[in-house]
Amino acid sequence: MPILNFLRDNARWVAGGFLLTFFSSFGQTYFIALSAGDIRAEYGLSHGGFGTLYMLATLASAASLPLIGRVIDRISVAATVLLAAPILAIACILMSWSTSLLALVLAIYLLRLFGQGMFSHIAFTAMGRWFAAQRGRAVSLTAIGVNVGEAVFPIAFVGVAALIGWRDSWLLAAGVLMLVALPAIYSLLKVERRPQSVAVDPNQPVAREWTRGEVVRDPLFWAALLGVLAPPFIGTTVFFHQVYLSELRGWDPSVFAASFAIMSAMTIGFALVAGQLIDRFSAIRILPSFLVPLSLSCFVLAATEAPWGAYGFMALMGVSYGFSSTLFGALWPELYGTKHLGGIRSLIVAIMVFATAVGPGLTGALIDAGVSYPGQIVAMGAYCAVMIGIMTLVSRRALARRPQAVPEASLV
Repeated sequence: MPILNFLRDNARWVAGGFLLTFFSSFGQTYFIALSAGDIRAEYGLSHGGFGTLYMLATLASAASLPLIGRVIDRISVAATVLLAAPILAIACILMSWSTSLLALVLAIYLLRLFGQGMFSHIAFTAMGRWFAAQRGRAVSLTAIGVNVGEAVFPIAFVGVAALIGWRDSWLLAAGVLMLVALPAIYSLLKVERRPQSVAVDPNQPVAREWTRGEVVRDPLFWAALLGVLAPPFIGTTVFFHQVYLSELRGWDPSVFAASFAIMSAMTIGFALVAGQLIDRFSAIRILPSFLVPLSLSCFVLAATEAPWGAYGFMALMGVSYGFSSTLFGALWPELYGTKHLGGIRSLIVAIMVFATAVGPGLTGALIDAGVSYPGQIVAMGAYCAVMIGIMTLVSRRALARRPQAVPEASLV
């Protein structure tokens, strides 16, 4: 099988990328939220108070990532891991030892910046830079590390916290990062991979090397972002308000909880499918398709009173998440090259983190103002439908300006 042959030849680099996204879990919202109840109790915070602190720390991390993320363009991937992993471990220790709101906010800021931010950024930048003809496969296998983390860490953390408490659980997380994650990832990625070939198919010609300044001035970049931001904005918003939506529908809280397993399975499966399609057709060509299931998912959730609406929503969301997680790792190298990919991706990730931070607050304010939440979800679906057309235009424009593929013999 092609995927098995690919893994045989590239196991160390793909495994390193997978472990980076897997251990990025320590900075992901779902993992930090496992301690939310204890944090609110110990600090005397309301749901809104903790949410505001979390939003501020997340926005600060988004603002910092473009400055820090470009370091991977200057030093090796392995060296970047040596810088990022100890700081993420320090953030876990700070979360455990914090006794003031200032220390708590600093801990969350560092967790978000170096967990969700840098670990994921390093992984996808490395895959985008090291792989060309098989970039889709590399990115898809790297991306599912997040989903495996979602399946493993919540259960593990809850079990450990029941035995040793939530604070000592964060200390254990720091130990795992330094004693397990860092040595394993460094040993896998210390040897840089050179792309063995670049696809000679005109679907995937060699892009010229854009600087970050040139990318920011490119109208096509901002048009593509209009679609790219939809999955994180919609997903975070719906997950954040899932309890409120369940109350509106009269659903048991277990309905949404059970549906996450469906989403994870669909995400993993379609991430691998997307990798195969990208390698065959290119990320630019399949760009218009990733919002189709997301648009449908919003309409299903908004219109369905029965509990199956949650399952249908999460299944379709998983399809879109699977496509987008792989697509976003491969799209930017195709559009803008790999020389300045670290700086370009850090800006993109920062904007996406900003969208995830703003979404719950914006929709919450609309709910407080009396705007129907199902109506808001319909609006999100309609937005995706419009974006499908715009992404089609972006794809055509991007293909039209691509250079012709060069002969394979002239490539390193």
